[in-house]
Amino acid sequence: MFRGREDTWNLRDTHMADTLDALDFHLSRERGRPAKIVVWAHNSHLGDARATEMSERGELNLGQLVRERHGSGAAFLVGFSTFASTVTAASDWGGAAEHKRVRPGLPSSFEALLHQASAAGAGDFHLDLAGDARLANALAHPRLQRAIGVIYQPRTERWSHYFPARLPDQFDALLHFDETRAVEPLERTAGWDSPEPAETYPIGI
Repeated sequence: MFRGREDTWNLRDTHMADTLDALDFHLSRERGRPAKIVVWAHNSHLGDARATEMSERGELNLGQLVRERHGSGAAFLVGFSTFASTVTAASDWGGAAEHKRVRPGLPSSFEALLHQASAAGAGDFHLDLAGDARLANALAHPRLQRAIGVIYQPRTERWSHYFPARLPDQFDALLHFDETRAVEPLERTAGWDSPEPAETYPIGI
């Protein structure tokens, strides 16, 4: 799964969609009415891949498949965003969980744009991308968007964690939390208890 690219990614997300359809069929039959299901997954799985460069690489994802199979009206895709934070992630596949500092969002990114709104007084907020046509139009131009999952590599962040996206086509709503904290693992390691110093250490600028 981890050595391949498009085929293995597509296999995984198609399996997610098939599993969701099986659960939908089972629950709807058992209850005698259409099921309502909440799926919690990473942005890269739930945001419609057709609105990102994933589609250009031949990749699809769960959000796209749900919309294609059931129609946009039957799905509501919600994304999450943060500007600066800490995260529990490894430095490479199979590596130990570490407590890492996340760099502030790049100036040309959605994260930086949303941080400006937060700093101007909005605090943490949500965007109604499906219901507010003026907002969707204002955010229609592609910008960089950051994705952090099992792995986070700050030194290659621009190449390894950012991709262009059209936010209103990717999600129906987005929740922005300007600063977030790492999830604490059940089994803490020395690498987690000693978080990475800031990139500007020891200058502190």
